[in-house]
Amino acid sequence: MAQTFDADDPPDRPVALDDGDALDALIDTYETVLVEFYTDGCGVCASMEPVLGIVAQEADAVVATINPRDDPPLVERFAVQSVPLLVVFRDGEPVERVADGFQPADDVIALIDAAD
Repeated sequence: MAQTFDADDPPDRPVALDDGDALDALIDTYETVLVEFYTDGCGVCASMEPVLGIVAQEADAVVATINPRDDPPLVERFAVQSVPLLVVFRDGEPVERVADGFQPADDVIALIDAAD
C-alpha cells in the first residue's frame, strides 16, 4: 500500500519512507522537507536518529528517512555517494545537501533555514 500524507497534518517526528514513490508523495505534499538517506549498519546514520527527532520538533520542515538500498534508482537520482546524506527539498526540488557525517541539530536546522 502506498504511503500517503496529509498537508493539513504534518508529522512532528521523522517519517520512515518505503521507496521513491513515497518520497515523491512527501515532497509534493509539504513545502519544506528534510530527507536523510541512510543505510542499515551505518553507525553515523544511527547517531543522527535523535538529532532528526529534535529537528522534526523544532524546525519548520517535515523530516523523513529513506534507505536507498530499498529503491536503488534513488542512488543515481540523488547522487548518493555516502551516507548519511541530508537533502532539503523546497517546493519539491532539492535545494540544499550535506554529506559530511554527523551533524548537530542546530546545524541541520540552519541548513533548513538556508533553503528559505
